[in-house]
Amino acid sequence: MTENEQERVFESLLEFLRQSRGFDFTGYKRSSLMRRVRKQMQTHNIDNFGDYLDYLQVHPEEFLPLFNTILINVTSFFRDITAWNYLKERVLPSLINDKPENKPIKIWSAGCASGEEAYTLAIIFAEALGLEKFRQRVKIYATDVDEEELNQARQAIYSAKNIASVPEELRERFFEVINNRYIFSSDLRRSVIFGRLDLIQDAPISRLDLLVCRNTLMYFNAELQTKILNRFHFALNNTGILFSGKAEMLLSHTNLFTPVSLQQRIFRPVITNERRERYVTFLSNDDEEAKKKLERYTRLQEAAFDSTSVSQIVVDFDGNLVIANALARAMFGLKLADIGRPLQDLEISYRPLELRSYIEEVYRDLRNIVVSDVVRNLRGYSTQYLDVSINLLKDNIGELLGVSITFSDVTRYQALKQEVQRANLELETANEELQSSNEELETTNEELQSTNEELETTNEELQSTNEELETTNEELQSTNEELETINEELQSTNEELQTINNELRLRTVDLNQANAFSNSILGSLQVGVVVLDRQSNILSWNEEAKNLWGLRIEEVRGQSIFSLDLGFPVKQLRESIRNCIVGVNSSEELVIEAVNRRKRTIQYRINIKPLNSIEEECLGVLLLIEEVET
Repeated sequence: MTENEQERVFESLLEFLRQSRGFDFTGYKRSSLMRRVRKQMQTHNIDNFGDYLDYLQVHPEEFLPLFNTILINVTSFFRDITAWNYLKERVLPSLINDKPENKPIKIWSAGCASGEEAYTLAIIFAEALGLEKFRQRVKIYATDVDEEELNQARQAIYSAKNIASVPEELRERFFEVINNRYIFSSDLRRSVIFGRLDLIQDAPISRLDLLVCRNTLMYFNAELQTKILNRFHFALNNTGILFSGKAEMLLSHTNLFTPVSLQQRIFRPVITNERRERYVTFLSNDDEEAKKKLERYTRLQEAAFDSTSVSQIVVDFDGNLVIANALARAMFGLKLADIGRPLQDLEISYRPLELRSYIEEVYRDLRNIVVSDVVRNLRGYSTQYLDVSINLLKDNIGELLGVSITFSDVTRYQALKQEVQRANLELETANEELQSSNEELETTNEELQSTNEELETTNEELQSTNEELETTNEELQSTNEELETINEELQSTNEELQTINNELRLRTVDLNQANAFSNSILGSLQVGVVVLDRQSNILSWNEEAKNLWGLRIEEVRGQSIFSLDLGFPVKQLRESIRNCIVGVNSSEELVIEAVNRRKRTIQYRINIKPLNSIEEECLGVLLLIEEVET
């Protein structure tokens, strides 16, 4: 399968994960994402994405280990201790002091994994505020997309290795030890709220004082990083803090965040002109008091309108002059008695320009009009230039109320225009001379621009490489932790095997001693001793038995006594041996005539006794054989 076909099948796999389980990994970086999926495929000896897609469709239980492998979930308490110390010593004091004591402090740990980061935040805030104020003021929201990790975080139970990075003093104050497991303080745990939240699809938590998202953005592509960072910018208060990871410098997002400490990856949002305020209205249950307030409010509006620095009049929809500010009255000789008169009866309606035609045009086209450089001749043969703006006035439901007309004195700007025109003529000559130089500068600028673009491309490649290295580092850390766990298990198994080996060695010594003791006893007896198992096979055979029949123990061990040619009718013993084994007789003595190895006829006295265990179970038969002298 070609590389392009592999990529196409991989995209189908990602789409299947999104549709079947709601996890959208399409925004993750393909190089690291493919590497993590291939690692999980190796556990099932699958070497292509198409076969793995088929495997997922048949085995739904595979989703959980796959997601755990993709998300890595590498975390720890006080991870990158230098950054945490900076946050604690340089950032927290101002964050707490700037917040009124009656206002809660809201914190969000995004991508919290198994909870170590969220509980680290609880520890440093509890130290800064004290336990009582911490419980009253601080809320920590910890989110992740991995439900298994969230369940572990809610339990707040950790091993000694998990909390190795927590200073001893803090470990004693904030953890309880039960059965060699460390449980985070239940008092502080109530202030930490865990929940599932997808940074790509779900709305962010808002009005935050501190947002901690460390080494999570590096798994996403540039487009999704921008989308998530825009959400983070919206979520933070203007004085809030963003605490990111080592691989996340946010160099291409300076329009959203400015560094407090770039080295420690601590940022503050760039303040925008977004309005969060709400309009305030007068409210009163006392009608008389409301009238007084309304009267004061009306006077305030009139005074504000009268004090504007531009001449302004308002004409209603019926063509009557409704109001004119002080500057307009002085400029056009209007009196208070003119208020309420039809505009057409006043000189201002046609001098310095025909206002009525423009007003009709505004009503007809429903758009505002600006008439520039209107000439107004004054006494003394001086000239004034005005910009006249005619603007529609509507109420809240869109009904036309009239027009507002402003007269802006632009006389001095006209003089400046004339001076500028003269200067422009002079500059045209200089401009022609500069044109040649400008072309040379443009060529140089294009070269510089090209160099700058190359540098930007190099910077982006370095950033991408840095993120790749950080991802690889986390994968190596995860693998190292797995190897440490396996090593501990092997060490424990080795210790158990060592113990068993020591016990076997001791038992071997005891058995050798017992065998030596048994052989010594059997060798000292002046009668032949034969030990049989329950199948009449020979287990033991002493020296006297060897002397009687000339056979060594090595030659007869394991053989049935009835298969040996011993010079006497052993078959006559069969019934007595069987009765002894099954417990019919506790012992029996027989005298049998036989031929010894010198071919001389002799008689043997044979005592048959059961060989019992401590529990009185018959293990075999003991034959005591001696020659009877005649």
